[in-house]
Amino acid sequence: MDAMLDCINLQIPQSECSQSCLAGYRKAPQPGQPICCFSCVMCSQGEISNQSDSITCLKCPSHQWPNVKQDMCIQKVTQYLSYEEPLGKILTAVPTFMAMITVSILAVFVKSHNTPVVKANNQELSYVLLLSLVLCFLSSLIFIGRPTHLICMFRQVTFGLIFTLSVSCVLAKTLVVVIAFNASKPNSNLRKFVGPGLPRSLVTLCTVIQVIICANWLNICSPFQDENTASVTGNIIIECNEGSPIAFWCMLSYMGLLASVSLVVAFLSRNLPDSFNEAKYITFSMLVFVTVWMSFIPAYLSTQGKYMVVVEVFAIVSSGAGLLVCIFTPKCYIILLRPEMNTRDYLMGKGGYKK
Repeated sequence: MDAMLDCINLQIPQSECSQSCLAGYRKAPQPGQPICCFSCVMCSQGEISNQSDSITCLKCPSHQWPNVKQDMCIQKVTQYLSYEEPLGKILTAVPTFMAMITVSILAVFVKSHNTPVVKANNQELSYVLLLSLVLCFLSSLIFIGRPTHLICMFRQVTFGLIFTLSVSCVLAKTLVVVIAFNASKPNSNLRKFVGPGLPRSLVTLCTVIQVIICANWLNICSPFQDENTASVTGNIIIECNEGSPIAFWCMLSYMGLLASVSLVVAFLSRNLPDSFNEAKYITFSMLVFVTVWMSFIPAYLSTQGKYMVVVEVFAIVSSGAGLLVCIFTPKCYIILLRPEMNTRDYLMGKGGYKK
């Protein structure tokens, strides 16, 4: 009787040598072993298996990614520089604040438009430069938020045109310094260039050249919105594809050329008499400008996703701030805090000022 009970309690022998594979794994046959012997191998990156004992894994669509268990596809996380995240808030607040500061400086200049400090070195160019700097700071806001096709088409172009206008004004101011000094010499042929005509023509010409570059860019291969699913695992980077990289770098190179010419001319004219000493401030501003954009190139090429946008916004704001601080802070200091220095005799270096 006991022998019969022992026979009943015996387990039924299994006909397989491997356990069942769970979802998220696939069966991989073992070489030289029976078909019932296999290994459970986790699905490759980007693939799932949604049932047990799957022979193959299924690849997720481009806009989806496997979950942790790799048994189902889930929507990829979209990534872009938004206004809601802390970094986006900072990059929104700083240029807005700088634009407000620039508007305040413009108001000071307009209110003091009849004073020698404002009249010196072409006040019309100063007004245009201040207005263009306001637009420069505000143009950086276009880079924040979810990019659309229309925004991608115009954000780089808008930035390029506005900054070209700013740098053209700086170049014109530098040439005005040189021409005004040399025209004061006896029998100088440069006297015919003294006046508002030359700076206006120079600013218009330099800006029109950039307009032509940008118009060809938009016409041949304009920027467009792109969903980058390959750069970051499990993320969709919503970004702007520049369309034609050659056109993009041509735009930046032309702007850099204008800045370099301004820097060289201002540096060579930095030792002119005190009545024409704006060249010293322009030299500092152009050094800041060129340094920022030379640093921008390797930083821009070595980043991706929203951090490329962060780098460009930082370059726009910091270079604009360099122009504003170096060129206009000394004048605001005299207008607001040292009005006794805001005289024609002081600026012409004909003596001191009355306390």
